[in-house]
Amino acid sequence: MSAASARNAPKIFVADPGDADSVMQVMASAFDPRFGEAWTLAQLRTLFAVPGTRLCAASVADAIVGFYAARLAGPESELLLLAVTPALRHQRLGTRLLGDWLDWAGNSGVSEYFLEMRADNPARSLYERTGFVECGRRAQYYIGKDGKLRDAVTMRYISR
Repeated sequence: MSAASARNAPKIFVADPGDADSVMQVMASAFDPRFGEAWTLAQLRTLFAVPGTRLCAASVADAIVGFYAARLAGPESELLLLAVTPALRHQRLGTRLLGDWLDWAGNSGVSEYFLEMRADNPARSLYERTGFVECGRRAQYYIGKDGKLRDAVTMRYISR
């Protein structure tokens, strides 16, 4: 592998408070404002103070291009957010971030994994390919900035 290839290979690392602004840039580019799903900087920063939470980032050429936020709750873990810069989608970066979450939580004793998302979120296919299945639905749970109500889907994965 050349030095340029190595530099451009995605790296996943545990983010720290100094990465928050870069993570927010990814969030702004990845989450459509119509749906109101993006967190504020203040919400994101709370993750650094809560035990059992993790914010991981993915970088390419030293620029943050993706991230996930998750938390542990006994034998369960919940994915709070996952995002990849739109220009780098469909290059398995989301799969790598998801895998890092599953590994981290599994190494912490987790056997059940949960996430919740808007029912029409295209990321659903990523989760289904990983083995997540729908286990619940909240009708008209999300209201977007466009005024439209959307169902929330809860998905679950059980490690064996």
